[in-house]
Amino acid sequence: MSGGNSSKSGSPLDFAINRQSRITIPAVQAAVAKGNALLAYQPVVQSKRTGKPAFYEGLIRIVDDSGRIVPLEDFMPIAETTELGRQIDCLSLQLGLTALTEDPSLRLSINMSARSIGYPNWIHILRAGLSDAPDVAERLILEITESSAMELPDDVSHFMREVQNMGVSLALDDFGAGYTSFRYLRDFCFDMIKIDGQFVREISSHPDNQVLTRALQSIATHFDMFTVAEQVETADDAAFLIDIGIDCLQGYYFGAPTIAPPWKSPPAKAQQ
Repeated sequence: MSGGNSSKSGSPLDFAINRQSRITIPAVQAAVAKGNALLAYQPVVQSKRTGKPAFYEGLIRIVDDSGRIVPLEDFMPIAETTELGRQIDCLSLQLGLTALTEDPSLRLSINMSARSIGYPNWIHILRAGLSDAPDVAERLILEITESSAMELPDDVSHFMREVQNMGVSLALDDFGAGYTSFRYLRDFCFDMIKIDGQFVREISSHPDNQVLTRALQSIATHFDMFTVAEQVETADDAAFLIDIGIDCLQGYYFGAPTIAPPWKSPPAKAQQ
């Protein structure tokens, strides 16, 4: 139990979160069953070409019966380890594959848990999608959270070999946030790591974050992995990260997630 609280009831914050989840989960389950979901797209830019996205991250958004987008924090901490989490991963992957099929110039990353590797429907969606449109594989990036990858290292290793042979890229998401086991990094073959935002925020003025980010960057460089800094929010932070050689940057400074695909031009009338 976190926070050093030995009470079985947990902290007031834990109680509030659990109560909110109990209220929200049924609505999310109903929305997922109906396929009421969409992706919000956030640009990821190259440090040397910040004016043009290298790719977009597709972030799942669940829409309830009232048309409201349900905040992820209201349900994902509980859903992530259940079948609902696997169903959400299926929706996210299907939406991503559809977007990639519709636009041959798009490169897109989609989030997943390592737990979905063993979920038959998720694997079926991936294999069927790539079989129907083989060119999609080289434009698809699958982001696996660090915490789930380290829980199932053998599953991740076998999965890597299969999808990378198809041309799919793999990213280790939230790098540094959990309990990274560096011996697994030696065995894994991630194409990129995404440095967790807690080390990136205010990095230009925080020496501790500078040291930690440089250390994570050094590990990535040693294992020949591309680096992405998450949650870049200011010009000073962006400048620092560019200066130390981080490959790509993502965060509100370069663009907030938007449900309107930003690579698509609005209708001519809307431009007038």
